[in-house]
Amino acid sequence: MKDLVLIGGGHSHAIVLKMFGIKPLPGVRLTLISDVLHAPYSGMLPGHVAGFYGYDECHIDLRSLAEFAGCHILVDRAIAIDLNKNLVICQTRPPINFDVLSVDIGSTPATLSVPGAAEYAIAAKPVPEFLASWNQLISARQNHPEKPLRIAIVGGGAGGVELALNMQSRLGKEEGRGKKEEGRRKREEGRGKKEERRRKREEKLENLSSEIHLFHSGAELMEGHNQRVRRRLQEILLIRGIQLHLKEKVCAVKKIEKETNPQFHTDYQLSGESGLELECDHIFWVTQASAADWIRESGLAADSKGFMQVNDCLQSVSHPNVFGAGDIAAMVNYPRPKAGVFAVRQGKPLFENLQHFLLEKPLKPFAPQEQYLGLIGTGNKRAIASRGNFMWESRLLWYWKDWIDRQFMQKFSNLPKTRNTK
Repeated sequence: MKDLVLIGGGHSHAIVLKMFGIKPLPGVRLTLISDVLHAPYSGMLPGHVAGFYGYDECHIDLRSLAEFAGCHILVDRAIAIDLNKNLVICQTRPPINFDVLSVDIGSTPATLSVPGAAEYAIAAKPVPEFLASWNQLISARQNHPEKPLRIAIVGGGAGGVELALNMQSRLGKEEGRGKKEEGRRKREEGRGKKEERRRKREEKLENLSSEIHLFHSGAELMEGHNQRVRRRLQEILLIRGIQLHLKEKVCAVKKIEKETNPQFHTDYQLSGESGLELECDHIFWVTQASAADWIRESGLAADSKGFMQVNDCLQSVSHPNVFGAGDIAAMVNYPRPKAGVFAVRQGKPLFENLQHFLLEKPLKPFAPQEQYLGLIGTGNKRAIASRGNFMWESRLLWYWKDWIDRQFMQKFSNLPKTRNTK
């Protein structure tokens, strides 16, 4: 019996598990180590933030997927690998033996270099912690929609821009609900037609009591996209009243006393290298991706940023029995941006090469596409398509993206249990 251990429930591993369920390999014992039982699907998370999708619609149920694959699932966090003894070191349970290992743990925003960011900012990843903070904010907003609110988002890449637009959309909805409830109550109190007309005018104003500030160290947003896409999204942000701070590198975050700002009652202060200081209620961090420290510390070959280096077969360049995919892996011959589309495309080749390695067959090289179609949701059920020099904006694109995302998630729904995993 050979032990294949998967660390992380990312997109690539979700596909690997589904394919193992369809095509099991006799003599192989599968184990998944994941710190969550529901893995977020990145393609639908912005829509979830905007309130378009429920939690279950954009999360993969790893327990049912593992049962389908005949895989034993361990709910824990991997913190190291002993490559000499072939052991995965976990946070709470004894080490796990492996013959073959695959790593798909994603990435986190780089925050530790900015004083106070790790303590006081809310990182976009890990997603469960981010969503917990966002849901708490929305709950407070539902109870007090009239209360002034100021949010700062640090990072002007596609993730930061899309997050700003979808956050604003959700906050506008909550404020609108609050205004409707206020209007209903006032009508019941008999305040007359004048009050009703005033209420209707107010309902047309979005985000009356909330502000969103977007900070980016570069001169332009979304450097990885073409000029038309960058300009159009910057125009949308400005039209919607999202305040941009370009060429503004954040250098510090600190906690402040609430009473220092009687208007906003803010908790934190964000400082930029230009001398700008902004007091705000919440800070969301969506900067460039960084790798878990234990990848390099375990002895795996890593690039300058700490990401695990893999060859064309998604195999570690330093340890042949270790494979990697998704954000945590850096293909030596095919450097690509950190995007979920590449993790999805790596799923099938990773499955095939894991099986081939276990069967002692030659591995199959994989070449990712040079360009990919980026579909950026603008928070109002519209989307912008970006690929090379191409740009297209339409409501139809959002519905097309919605269809693609739902088709992907459908692959992991209503799965039968195929083998006993105990």
